[in-house]
Amino acid sequence: MTAHPPPVADPVHATLDHGLRQLAALGGDLPAHANAIGTILWSPPRVVIVGRLKAGKSTLVNALVGAPVAETAALEATNVVTVYQDGAPSRAEVVGLDGRRHPVTIHHQPARLPIETPDIAFVDRWLPSSALRGLTLIDTPGLSTLTVANDAATRRVTIDGFEQTRGASIDADAAVFLFDAVPRTDEIEFLSQLPFTPLNTLGVLSRADSFGEGALGRRDPLVHAREHATRMAAQLSETVNAVVPLSGLMAQTSHTGMMTEHLAGALARLRPLAPLEVIRVLDSDERQGDDDVLPLALRVQLLELLGEYGVLNGRHIAPHGGAALNAWLTEHSGIGELQRALMSSTARFAVLHRAHRILSRLDQLAFSHPARERIRSLAAQLRASPALHLVAVLEDYQRMLRIDPRAEVTEDLRAVLLATSPAGRVGLPDHATTHEVAAEAHRRLGHVQRRSLATSSAAEDAALVTLIRTYTALTIPG
Repeated sequence: MTAHPPPVADPVHATLDHGLRQLAALGGDLPAHANAIGTILWSPPRVVIVGRLKAGKSTLVNALVGAPVAETAALEATNVVTVYQDGAPSRAEVVGLDGRRHPVTIHHQPARLPIETPDIAFVDRWLPSSALRGLTLIDTPGLSTLTVANDAATRRVTIDGFEQTRGASIDADAAVFLFDAVPRTDEIEFLSQLPFTPLNTLGVLSRADSFGEGALGRRDPLVHAREHATRMAAQLSETVNAVVPLSGLMAQTSHTGMMTEHLAGALARLRPLAPLEVIRVLDSDERQGDDDVLPLALRVQLLELLGEYGVLNGRHIAPHGGAALNAWLTEHSGIGELQRALMSSTARFAVLHRAHRILSRLDQLAFSHPARERIRSLAAQLRASPALHLVAVLEDYQRMLRIDPRAEVTEDLRAVLLATSPAGRVGLPDHATTHEVAAEAHRRLGHVQRRSLATSSAAEDAALVTLIRTYTALTIPG
């Protein structure tokens, strides 16, 4: 292979990298195929952000990137799929449905797209961003909206599998799903069609700062939103791995450098006022007078940056300065919890999903390439590797989710995937001894073997074979 990947970090990447080198060694045009597939392996994880129009997707992208890039500032592209990735200089390319790329010059004013929106597959957007070095973000226009075009663009990148969306620049390893209060039926249906499992799909309860009765309600909306998110996570366990409450507005302001000492000083002037008086000041559309607490422009700016909750509660922090206020916004927005979720469990299962994508690409190549037998043999060798066993578990889990998500075998596969130790794979606590693990694995092995005598589908047959392999490997202490 021509490119030298970074140091191997885990057995999954090591095994796949070795397999791709073997593919390249077969010669002919296979080194080019190996390099193309290798871009999937070594590029940063790709996370697609989905939700209804106005769900807060672009605000979240701005917060995660650390710059206000997703809301038309330099490129008028809110109604097309946009891929944000690390790169310098800041630039963009519009990729048409025909695969042609059209460079776009980035200005301070919104740039006109070089081709019409219906002819656009997606936009590649490069930004010099440390946040994007470890995570590529795919922002989508919105699903099930009033405009058919927006919905179609989102489905092209996530569901329909149009050829132009199959490249490494658009394929995703995980999804973030934003919703308000309770997802609608069509949203759940949409998620069920994504090529993910609940394990690499993260739910976000957006606009947590205005949840319930809002900033002036009897309950703190952030506390209320967190309790609701916990309940929704349980109800949506077949759809998402977790639900994180988020104030996108507060997260965006704290992470994009929008909060200044001048604004903090202006907000501090509201500290002596009662809550209802603060709202009266904010709602007033009158111009500045000699006795005004704040000029109209500052009122508007503070409300746009912080929302009612941020103004009402942040005014008590503002006298300590802009840095203290920014830290408070970060802590209470929920962005830290979201980032941790993205980089922990979601990223962990994204690695397995990516490995699945690579094996699928090898299967496709084996079907169409003259060297199909050797490629097929290589793919089988990779699938038999112990390092990729969990990929097989994931593939069976995906199939069983489509056929019977509540079947016993589906739950067993999920438990194996969620486990962080051999003991966990058989339902025991991590501190269980190797002999206890072996005994429980032996018991489960017998149970699975009996179940394999009467199955209801080919998917269940394959899943039981995978579980037999899983438990057999654990029956020998050591």
